[in-house]
Amino acid sequence: MTAIAKKIFSYFLKAAILVLAFTFIYHQYLTKGDNLKQFELAVNRLSHTQVTVVMSVVVLLMFANWLVECLKWQHLTRKLSPISLWKSIEGVFCGLTWAIFTPNRIGEYGGRVMFLPPRKRIHGVFAMAVGSFGQNVITNVLGAAALIWFCFTFLHLNVWAYIGISLLGIVFMTLFLVFYFNIKWLVWLLNSVAFLKKYHRFFDIMGTYKFKDLVNIMCFCLTRFFIFSFQYYLVIHLLIPEIPFVDVILMVFIVFFIQSALPSLDLLDVPVRATASATLFAFVTHQQIAIIAAFTSIWLINLIIPAILGSVFIFKLKFFDRNL
Repeated sequence: MTAIAKKIFSYFLKAAILVLAFTFIYHQYLTKGDNLKQFELAVNRLSHTQVTVVMSVVVLLMFANWLVECLKWQHLTRKLSPISLWKSIEGVFCGLTWAIFTPNRIGEYGGRVMFLPPRKRIHGVFAMAVGSFGQNVITNVLGAAALIWFCFTFLHLNVWAYIGISLLGIVFMTLFLVFYFNIKWLVWLLNSVAFLKKYHRFFDIMGTYKFKDLVNIMCFCLTRFFIFSFQYYLVIHLLIPEIPFVDVILMVFIVFFIQSALPSLDLLDVPVRATASATLFAFVTHQQIAIIAAFTSIWLINLIIPAILGSVFIFKLKFFDRNL
């Protein structure tokens, strides 16, 4: 298959997923009168004060979330070229603007490293990869743990199936943690590839992060994960207060886990995320439209608003400045 054919197939596959997701949401939830009626009742019982307070807290948590990411990026760049917190903020928000238009948010790397000195930008991509890997480890480890809970709580399986799922989940989580805290293995693998070895000066940066550094990065990642998980809880609890806290949080962990496994484009992954969340939460509530509304509103707040703010910093980029 040629490169052009692969690209066309990739776009076709993403478009098909998008159409199927929209179709599923429309026929499964929006055409059923009960769902719309329940959502209308849930919204009508809310007071203006409730909505204002909760959504204000959610927006504040959005800024807290990205502030932690800025601190993490500042921490990661210490191995390259120390930057101020403000420069880190500029890079992170500019990267978010680029991310929403690129598959799997790959543009975030380009937008962020452009605020580093030119000779450190490629190194910065690999430094950022360490931080992204840390966030991915948290998502997968906690998501796998939540998935085990889900199987035990909602699926009626035999004891051997439960044991198998538990063992598989434990092995999966252990591998992620072991590989993260031994990220130097990745450097070794890259160096073992002949045509990549000559670029070792770029990716060797990953091997300079010691255990203490990786623990600190993991703490930043955990903090972010719990902040945006709590955002989802606040909005879902506002709309459907009868769902227990633990159920909401663990279901949210599973949605993140599923989301991380799917190739996506930030502007187009809303229906996929909405479908996953509505399907999972169907085990604890019949108000799927409220769940879709909650997940869509958090996506809007956490990604679109910061991306709009980040567009301001794009004008500060220096693409051809070699004097830094």
